[in-house]
Amino acid sequence: MTHGETSGGFEKSAGWLDWYDGPRTPTFRVPEGAVDAHCHVFGPGDRFPYAPERKYTPCDASADQLLALRDRLGFDRSIIVQATCHGADNSALVDALQRSGGRARGVATVRRDVTGEQLAELHEAGVRGVRFNFVKRLVDRVPTDSLHEIVAKVAPLGWHVVIYFEAEDLPDLYDFFSAIPTDVVVDHMGRPDVTKDPNGPEFALFLRFLRENPNVWTKVSCPERLSVTGPRALDGQQHAYTDVVPFARRVIEEFPDRVLWGTDWPHPNLTDHMPDDGLLVDYIPRIAATPALQRKLLVDNPRRLYWPEGA
Repeated sequence: MTHGETSGGFEKSAGWLDWYDGPRTPTFRVPEGAVDAHCHVFGPGDRFPYAPERKYTPCDASADQLLALRDRLGFDRSIIVQATCHGADNSALVDALQRSGGRARGVATVRRDVTGEQLAELHEAGVRGVRFNFVKRLVDRVPTDSLHEIVAKVAPLGWHVVIYFEAEDLPDLYDFFSAIPTDVVVDHMGRPDVTKDPNGPEFALFLRFLRENPNVWTKVSCPERLSVTGPRALDGQQHAYTDVVPFARRVIEEFPDRVLWGTDWPHPNLTDHMPDDGLLVDYIPRIAATPALQRKLLVDNPRRLYWPEGA
């Protein structure tokens, strides 16, 4: 299987870009023990078929390819998040966790009828969280009463809940999110509109959500999804994704013990440009300006959340 193909008789969604298989070696060296806290595996489709209810079909991106990228970028561990294209079949995720030799944890997708035995198997494999996706273009909305049932089942395992939503949806979901009793991790800062003022009312609501709920963490990841200025400014690559920087810096500086970072490899659903993962690593010191903040973001925080036993 070569890069850019989709196996198992699946046809890749038209117009969606393939991940970049020649990332540069980053100039920024991540601290020892760093964790890529948000990445995925896709298929391969001939081994792990894509879900019938999926809203997109990616090109394959295997566990072995993910682990090779981890090593190239200098990371020690990975947090692999179940992709929506696989629905609630976590087989590809579990396979990737098993291949990692204990150097990965997982975030699964489960349905309300998941059994205790199934959850125990996922936990044994390394799953430590469950993801709820509220982005309408990616999934059909699940009733919140169903999600409450899932939380009640995973909380005794010590799992947390990952939520993915867009900024415009936070007002309607604010109370539901605030009532989740476990730790909560927000993907990609709740996808702020970076054309707006980082001190404006929309982002202020997100910051208020973090202040009022000390169990809430957030990933300051995916500038390539949020940016309007893009991967290169007029004066060079060192200023990639400039418009996202003030949002991420604000979050890191105010909530340094509740932030995570990840590549989002293999970057699903992009149609504008496909990021160089080495460039994304070089973006880190622009949002976490000191070695102390970088260590919290990349080492201390993800290990505290995913390896609390210190393993």
